[in-house]
Amino acid sequence: MTAIEFNQHVIMMRPRLKAFAVSLTSDQEDAKDLLQDTILKAFTYREKFTDSTNLGAWLFTIMKNTFINNYRRRKKANTIIDGTKDLHFVNIPQTKGSISPESTYSENELLKGISELSDEYRIPFNMHLEGHKYKDIADEVGVPIGTVKSRIFLARQILMKKFKDYRYN
Repeated sequence: MTAIEFNQHVIMMRPRLKAFAVSLTSDQEDAKDLLQDTILKAFTYREKFTDSTNLGAWLFTIMKNTFINNYRRRKKANTIIDGTKDLHFVNIPQTKGSISPESTYSENELLKGISELSDEYRIPFNMHLEGHKYKDIADEVGVPIGTVKSRIFLARQILMKKFKDYRYN
């Protein structure tokens, strides 16, 4: 395959590559960057492509590997390495300070809203907030796990509708 044919085939694959990039990143701008990186690598390493193989599979593999490498790089960049004696920075409490009166008021309003739910929604929802597993909630309430999940979901929907103007600062 000549360089011109290769370039034309890569350009023809752009719509499918873009869709795959969006599915990986869930963001249009990140998908454009990933697509650009993939095409640049394809053109840069064109001589490594074997004519008898599937160009699409090769391009999708480049994109997937680029995405994974970028993800790992970002994750590693966000890792804090504490070089202090006795891990001083790691052991500092991560609180943002005291609770403001506005957030206390909002918390009370939210708790009031939860208490106003009917028992079939309130009990599983509160147990879920306390950290109970779905199976434990199902056993306690005496309903299938799917019903517990539905009730918790519906409780959230009711509360979101009730507090649609609520904003956490």
